[in-house]
Amino acid sequence: MPSCLALLEIANLAPALVVADRCAKAAGVEILGIESTHGAEQCLKLAGAAGAVREAGEAGVRLARRMGSGAVLTVLLGPAQGTVHTATQPPAFIPLLGIYDLMAKRDNPMADSYALGLIETQGLVAALHATDEMLKASAVELVGKEKIGAAYVTIMVRGDVAAVEAAVETGRQSVERLGGKLIMADVIARPHPELAALLPA
Repeated sequence: MPSCLALLEIANLAPALVVADRCAKAAGVEILGIESTHGAEQCLKLAGAAGAVREAGEAGVRLARRMGSGAVLTVLLGPAQGTVHTATQPPAFIPLLGIYDLMAKRDNPMADSYALGLIETQGLVAALHATDEMLKASAVELVGKEKIGAAYVTIMVRGDVAAVEAAVETGRQSVERLGGKLIMADVIARPHPELAALLPA
């Protein structure tokens, strides 16, 4: 049982992924997962020693706010067994939305030697158009598409840093040219293994 849990609620998935990477790099914490509220807010769950969890959570809040994303941190010292059980449930498929409610660790994580590119939009058309242009413009591989509800879509690509940066810039321009709502366009140069384990292989 972890001695401490941090629950960090962040608006939108792409910012939550960037914050998760920063939290893992800021302190020795375990990322239990990122759970969707079926809207913009995502709950990043961290476990570990009290000082490390608090340090990581506070670093995550600062980063989220610098990115213009809302963030709320709650730290649970000595969480009850039932709380830990509730926080560590496996992903559940939501048939009505066609999505899983949780990004949890996978058995074969994505190699962390790649850069990870993120484009998040509100609206599927702009996201798919941006994906097509990103894949045609640069030597990147599609990692996955995640929907979190409320028409939010996050596209993830990987490759070397220069290729991913070029692809994300192309994707950003594509969304803006189409008049889509761009939530975030960002690159994580070397995802922490804790983050890489959450991503599609």
